Amino acid sequence: MKGAVLFSLMCVAAGAVVRAAEVLRPRGVPLSKASFYDPSRDFSCLDGSGTIPFSYVNDDYCDCQDGSDEPGTAACPNGFFHCTNAGHSPLTLPSSRVNDGVCDCCDASDEYASSANCVDVCRELGRAAREEAVKRREERLRGFQLRQAMIEDGHKRKKEAEGKIEDLKKEKEEADTLRTEKEDLKKAAEEPEKEALEKYRAAESEKKAQEQAQQKEKDEAEAREAFAHLDNNGDGVLTKEEMMSRQTFDTNRDGQVSEEEAKFYLQQEDTMSLETFIGTGWAMMRPVYLMDKRMFTPPSTTPPPQPEEELTPPPPVFDEEDPYMTDGELDDEEDEERYEEEEEVENFDSDVDSEDDGGDDAEDYDLPDEYAEGDSKEDDDEEDEGDAPKEEEEDPKYDEETQKLVDAANEAREQFDEADRRVRDLTRELRTLEETQGKDYGPEEEFRVLEGNCYDFTDREYTYRLCPFDKATQKPKSGHGETRLGQWGEWTGPEGDKYSRMLYSNGQACWNGPTRSADVHISCGTENKLIGVSEPNRCEYVFLFSSPAVCTKPEEELSEETTHAHTEL
Repeated sequence: MKGAVLFSLMCVAAGAVVRAAEVLRPRGVPLSKASFYDPSRDFSCLDGSGTIPFSYVNDDYCDCQDGSDEPGTAACPNGFFHCTNAGHSPLTLPSSRVNDGVCDCCDASDEYASSANCVDVCRELGRAAREEAVKRREERLRGFQLRQAMIEDGHKRKKEAEGKIEDLKKEKEEADTLRTEKEDLKKAAEEPEKEALEKYRAAESEKKAQEQAQQKEKDEAEAREAFAHLDNNGDGVLTKEEMMSRQTFDTNRDGQVSEEEAKFYLQQEDTMSLETFIGTGWAMMRPVYLMDKRMFTPPSTTPPPQPEEELTPPPPVFDEEDPYMTDGELDDEEDEERYEEEEEVENFDSDVDSEDDGGDDAEDYDLPDEYAEGDSKEDDDEEDEGDAPKEEEEDPKYDEETQKLVDAANEAREQFDEADRRVRDLTRELRTLEETQGKDYGPEEEFRVLEGNCYDFTDREYTYRLCPFDKATQKPKSGHGETRLGQWGEWTGPEGDKYSRMLYSNGQACWNGPTRSADVHISCGTENKLIGVSEPNRCEYVFLFSSPAVCTKPEEELSEETTHAHTEL
């Protein structure tokens, strides 16, 4: 009996709740505005523009300027229709979409007088939406847990970096002290070395001066000899007529020396004195003069010495154009052509002994190896075999005591260089760590773990790369080279959500355009991933990046959803 009474009381209470929830109101009016639509009195326009009988509400005629008298029809262009959508989320849409043949409300309330066959699917959609909300909540919870791990890792890395900085500072102090000691030792070792090398430098300078003086005397003697040879009458003046008598100066090879050719070598003068010849004239005439002397040197009557292992020469071969020209003559012509091309120099006086001339020429010119005096295949072989011994047999450059001082100074310099290099390496590493510590990795260091990593996204044409706190780049899939879209700049998120956007600026300049930049939008996700890239404006890129670092507690999201639902009920 008592159970029956209790059940009856529960049914009455449930009915009271249902009746409380089912507040009567005109079609299209949200529950929050139901009190303004009281059928027992006239209706006042919500904007205060006028008052009309309640029977004018939803009569398909727009009486109020704000359209508040027609919430359930399409009569007012500025009106709004509210879908209750029981079992799902409520929806407010423009009144122009009422009875337009399109099912906008899941409860079909917007198409009550149209031919559209709309059915109430709010419960199914609500169920799917709740399942999706649960899925999002679980994903957000997982992201929040990962964020906590990132925060922990970030604090750990920060602490390790601080410890590393302290260690580097101490190590740098020790390295500075060691470098100072090595620098003092280097200076102490270089002083006696410098004093010991002074005498060698003086001797080398004196030797060089002597060699230059000897060379100058030799060149002057050569010039005097050539002048005497060209000065036909021996009057100490070289004339253009004397120059014209020498086929040596036939520049254009027409068989005679013209006046212009002669004056060219006389520096556009008719005569040239010995002093001018030695000073400037000989330098211009010397190449062609020595070439001419070499070409017209009479052949030596003494046969050249034959190598012991020389084989018997082959029979002569005759040229098709000149059947009487032998191989030897052909070789002579080839040698003369090769000498002309390489401008090699031999004796310029046929009366001078061939050995002396060859020695002078060897000093003046760098002859090819095959024409150098005394060269032969046997000599080449001996040189190749004896390269290393020759280096070892070279006379020492300094005496024993001086060499010891040089070696000691070299060792001191090497030790100082090593100590100095160590200081510079430590300074660079310390500066990098201090710069890293100065970056903003979020309020709880949650973004620090992204430092040093890069994330790629590839579309149809390009591969984009984001290296957080470093750079953003673009690389074509079918080409080479990388385009810098920007360097790490700053956080640019809105107030209250600062760490939701990154700006990478000062990239490579576009052709006739601005410098490139990348705006990175960060959303909650269970992994750090570059999920999309677009270019809404020229040279301005938008990167979409997901990361657990921005995932908040899911309870906050649920609280917002609960508040919204309570507003409708």
